[in-house]
Amino acid sequence: MPTNNISESFIPELRKIESDFHQALMELVEIPSVINEGEDGFPFGRDIDRALRKTLEICEELGFRTYCDPKGYYGYAEIGAGEEMIGVLGHLDVVPAGKLDEWVESSPFQPAIKDGKMYGRGTQDDKGPTLAALFAVKALMNLGVIFKKRVRFIFGTDEETLWRCMNSYCEIEEIPSMGFTPDSVFPLVYAEKGLLQITLEGRSETDLRITGGHAFNAVPDTARYGGPRFAELQNALDELGFGYETNDLQIAVLGKSVHAQVTEKGINAINRLLIALKQIGYTSKTIEFINDLVKEDPFATAIFGECEDEASGKLKFNVGKMELNEEVERLSIDIRIPVTADKEDIVTKLSAVAAGYGLEYKEFDYLKSIYIPKDHFLIKTLMGVYQEVTGDMESQPISSGGATYARAMDNFVAFGAVFPNQTKTEHQPDEHIELEEMFKAMLIYAKAIYQLTR
Repeated sequence: MPTNNISESFIPELRKIESDFHQALMELVEIPSVINEGEDGFPFGRDIDRALRKTLEICEELGFRTYCDPKGYYGYAEIGAGEEMIGVLGHLDVVPAGKLDEWVESSPFQPAIKDGKMYGRGTQDDKGPTLAALFAVKALMNLGVIFKKRVRFIFGTDEETLWRCMNSYCEIEEIPSMGFTPDSVFPLVYAEKGLLQITLEGRSETDLRITGGHAFNAVPDTARYGGPRFAELQNALDELGFGYETNDLQIAVLGKSVHAQVTEKGINAINRLLIALKQIGYTSKTIEFINDLVKEDPFATAIFGECEDEASGKLKFNVGKMELNEEVERLSIDIRIPVTADKEDIVTKLSAVAAGYGLEYKEFDYLKSIYIPKDHFLIKTLMGVYQEVTGDMESQPISSGGATYARAMDNFVAFGAVFPNQTKTEHQPDEHIELEEMFKAMLIYAKAIYQLTR
């Protein structure tokens, strides 16, 4: 099949199976595959297992060879022959539905198609894009394309939490030579910062009691204080221009929550509370650490200096949670490390300065950075296909502080499925995909896999 005739052959074939894709996606979205680790015999819950087995059933019906990990951590579907293998990584777990009364167009697990959009939890993250890539390969199969390399779809079940699925796969299974995950944006993400989550902990030697934040990777929008000297603290907050709310029991310092990868766009309520407490004379290990070395600097320049690179930008530093009780002072911190920076250098600097305040460094989680040069075969191939289909010659490969499955294996990038200027609805009420935009993504995936397997 000549490469210059791809569009003429692929578009009609993709249209033939488009309704099958819609039906398969709706059946998969109906399974509420939210992590539930309390069910015996299922590492991440019965519904996660149902989603995995349903996906593999769809793959078998499409003509793929399938395998399901006996422990239920992952599965895969494969087509083609040859020594080399191209991989596509997708995940079947979804985040919780959230507040049901905020879902207007559909129930989260009762998908609906309205005005050219399909609504439901997982339609955009990541069931929809994963199945779009799968059905793109089915179109190639229907056209009689001979795959000179194997294509393996690897289905994860734990992406929204700790990636135990991909860790298990990589310990046991064959690793593709290259590939992509359809779980981000177009045109593609060629660099992702290292993601380091740590705690700084010390023995509590103060009568202060403070809680704040909910997650490492979110700038906290509230930090609560219920101790004495209410009026002094209020005056200090007023002088500093920091927002707060109060009742007879607590002062809640207010911030602005954003994802830790763009921490500079938020307002950290924990940092602000500790700055105000220092101003009225309170002291503790964490109060001194924040006031001396961080304050409201989202880059923690006093600790790390000007840590940045051309490919991925500045280091980001977010105090996501804090706990100060009668036993312990603890800061939970999320750090996004530039792709060319040395993680051990970051750890050494932070450990040393923290020790000076009586705080012990403890690593909670780490995901290595990815960086594939723009002149790499994979980048050039995927960008060429994207440009051919869309005509968009202005958008360039991007770097990100976020984390996708592309980090799980070497020579992988995040590739779609949200187009520039298209609304991202993942993790939100009324999550949805625009069906014509997803069809365009299917065409991109069909062309990309065709070219990668030549």
